[in-house]
Amino acid sequence: MADVTTPIDGKALDEVVTFTSELIRIDTTNRGGGDCRERPAAEYAAERLADAGLEPTLLERTPGRTNVVARIEGTDPSADALLVHGHLDVVPAEPADWAVHPFSGEIRDGVVWGRGAVDMKNMDAMILAVVRAWARAGIRPRRDIVIAYTADEEASAADGSGFLADQHPGLFDGCTEGISESGAFTFHAGPGMALYPIAAGERGTAWLKLTAHGRAGHGSKVNRANAVSRLAGAIARIGEHQWPVRLTPTVRAALAELAVLHGIETDVNAADFDAESLMAKLGPAAALVEPTVRNSANPTMLEAGYKINVIPGHATAYVDGRMVPGGEDEFRDTLDRLTGPDVEWEFHHREVPLQAPIDSPTYAKMREAVEHFDPDGHAVPYCMPGGTDAKQFSRLGITGYGFSPLKLPVGFDYAALFHGVDERVPVEALHFGVNVLDRYLRSA
Repeated sequence: MADVTTPIDGKALDEVVTFTSELIRIDTTNRGGGDCRERPAAEYAAERLADAGLEPTLLERTPGRTNVVARIEGTDPSADALLVHGHLDVVPAEPADWAVHPFSGEIRDGVVWGRGAVDMKNMDAMILAVVRAWARAGIRPRRDIVIAYTADEEASAADGSGFLADQHPGLFDGCTEGISESGAFTFHAGPGMALYPIAAGERGTAWLKLTAHGRAGHGSKVNRANAVSRLAGAIARIGEHQWPVRLTPTVRAALAELAVLHGIETDVNAADFDAESLMAKLGPAAALVEPTVRNSANPTMLEAGYKINVIPGHATAYVDGRMVPGGEDEFRDTLDRLTGPDVEWEFHHREVPLQAPIDSPTYAKMREAVEHFDPDGHAVPYCMPGGTDAKQFSRLGITGYGFSPLKLPVGFDYAALFHGVDERVPVEALHFGVNVLDRYLRSA
């Protein structure tokens, strides 16, 4: 896009920091099972959108589980609309484990601390700051922009994006693309190599429940139909299984660009291409692709028995499975084989894998916006190992990208702070993010 005077002024830079801090102070912990209340944060966001001249709508499937949707009318009525969304809930945090209280929103030494600082109240705040800066400057985007703040992303999304997509699709009329979390952050791959992975795909969610049935009995007697033993065997096989490499177009493109940046000559489209051999040469950058070159299944929970000398008649386990785009059939077949005849499995929660084109004008504009503000950085394609609300919005035909820009210093382990202890975000990273987000949205 041509250079024009930016609407991002000192007030916008101050607001993004204030909004991040104040949203963190609103405890929206999602413990699962419906134990969460996003409404105070939703009202906070809605009030600031209304101050910018928008007409936000608050919607609930369950009392207290509040979503916010607002639309900014663009200057070109023929253009497709763009969805910009962020979730309001956060995962639990144990204050005793933190250097600062996780819901203090403390700003210390140029850093905003607290649960949600990177996942994802920072992006929620960036959206507010940009929209309000536009209102002050009298700016309208080219295409309609639909803003959505959602509940329940950190659990099933049933009260959030799933509810909105299923029950209120009209609010998203015209939306063909969307942007949200987990992309365009600085990944330092070595001296002088700053990468900005922009997400154009997600592995599918496959949370599984395994149940083993057997013969109940006394713990002192031989029992060849022990449900616990049967379940333990299946869990061990799943945990030890080596899934084969399955490259999606997004991951293949990522490997190609990373190889060029590292000066490695290879043909990622060759029949004998060895992805694992290439990743071994990529150093730290391999971490961007390693989790997404294959399906995965990690046992996470076990439930069995009620007394040490009683063999239970059944035992249950839960497995966090993830499926690469196109890998669903292989995942099912493999689980059937690994669980064997004595253990049943079912999807406890399932969402589809996603892919988005990286040769699209949208992707090119995101890349340009990032590299405009960090000319020494390199935007690269990226597939997220986990999932976001983009899965639910894909039901409406909306292609999702991960784009919540942050410029981070060397040594700042962004990935480790997702759901981790001492979650925090530098003030300068928020300033960078507001500028990049504004530039992209005005060009979109």
